[in-house]
Amino acid sequence: MADAPSGNRLRRIMAKARGLPGSVGRVIRAAVDDPTEVALYVVERISERRPHAVGYVIDDAWDEHLHGLLGAPWPCPEDAAFEKLWSEIAQGLAASSLELGRFSYGQFSDADPSLARAAWCTVRHLMPLVVVETGVAKGITSRVVLEALERNGRGHLWSIDLPHLFEPSIHVQTGAAVPPALRHRWTYVHGSSRRRLPGLLRELGAVEIFVHDSLHTVRNMRFEMDYAWRALGPGGVMIVDDVYNQAFREFVEDTSASSSMVCRSGDGMLGATCPSDLCWAFGIASKTSN
Repeated sequence: MADAPSGNRLRRIMAKARGLPGSVGRVIRAAVDDPTEVALYVVERISERRPHAVGYVIDDAWDEHLHGLLGAPWPCPEDAAFEKLWSEIAQGLAASSLELGRFSYGQFSDADPSLARAAWCTVRHLMPLVVVETGVAKGITSRVVLEALERNGRGHLWSIDLPHLFEPSIHVQTGAAVPPALRHRWTYVHGSSRRRLPGLLRELGAVEIFVHDSLHTVRNMRFEMDYAWRALGPGGVMIVDDVYNQAFREFVEDTSASSSMVCRSGDGMLGATCPSDLCWAFGIASKTSN
């Protein structure tokens, strides 16, 4: 009986929180629904007081150089298949009245065409059994990876994703680009990478391709890259979206046995809303040895 008043108070607090309007109400509702994830998110945002924009040297021939790293033919024989798939994805989203592009999932974004192409070619040429990604949004990268695995006739994708904490109305869009026919190769792991990535990597044992596209704080990016790198075997590839801050540069400087490049994003958005002229870029690192 002693617990009843506490339970009643909690229910009253939850009822009031769910009724609050505006962003404050959304934050409070999220904190009530998932206090652990909200606390982790707040820590990440506090950590962002220390980032700085980095003017990376962009490799405009990254596509050719990536194929060199992969030991794959160039020009890439997969170009036409990728262009067809990208068009199908855009048409499918439009048919569902969903946008494709920057900031189309709350304040977050799906893969741009160049990042998606890098993922497509890497999966098609490496023929991996195990691919891990962080961040799903509408599932553009997920769809591209899964289509490539299906064409390969082998492999599985594990996607760690925490849908937007403060915009529950867009949760229905999560993974919208992934059709039912591909989901037999897909495992969706709900939660932040801080909570889910270490355990998943222990369970899988080894990873051949890792894609980071979740929260782009310096602290979270280094956390993911450091953990994933240890799980990558020789020849494994890491693709890291939105490398405008120092995380990717410091990772490459601190990590031996790797080849890396920074690639221009394919959606044409540079400079206008970013802290540096080269902010819309992604990084690729290949593990040359253990």
